[in-house]
Amino acid sequence: MLDSIDVARATIELAITPSRDAEEKCIKKLAEKDIQATAVDVGGDVVNSVHVVIERAIHASRKAGLTRENHVQDGAIAGAAREAVTQIASKATGLNGGGKIAICRHHEHLVVCIFMSIGLLYLNDVVIGLSHRSLPDE
Repeated sequence: MLDSIDVARATIELAITPSRDAEEKCIKKLAEKDIQATAVDVGGDVVNSVHVVIERAIHASRKAGLTRENHVQDGAIAGAAREAVTQIASKATGLNGGGKIAICRHHEHLVVCIFMSIGLLYLNDVVIGLSHRSLPDE
């Protein structure tokens, strides 16, 4: 059984994939380790779009079968996504960003990672936010 740090590493690995093809290969590789994974693109005004990030994370998680539609599982995803956004918000205030939300689950370990480029014109910075939650294994 993998630890939370192993699932966090896997989530970061998925978040930093440079293309959709690499993302799909990474998801297949993680499935071999019994890690369910999904990713979704996100972009726009980071601070004013926190609700969009949370909604995308919830929908992607449900669609990939990592979580089901209920308040406990939705709350875990929402909380982890919000925490990850909070970690990057100070650098993103007033700026636009584009990147990826990656979500991985291995039994009770659920990790959300947001990897983005933020900035103005070509003056970009790179940020990463990561959060772990525990959900009962079903």
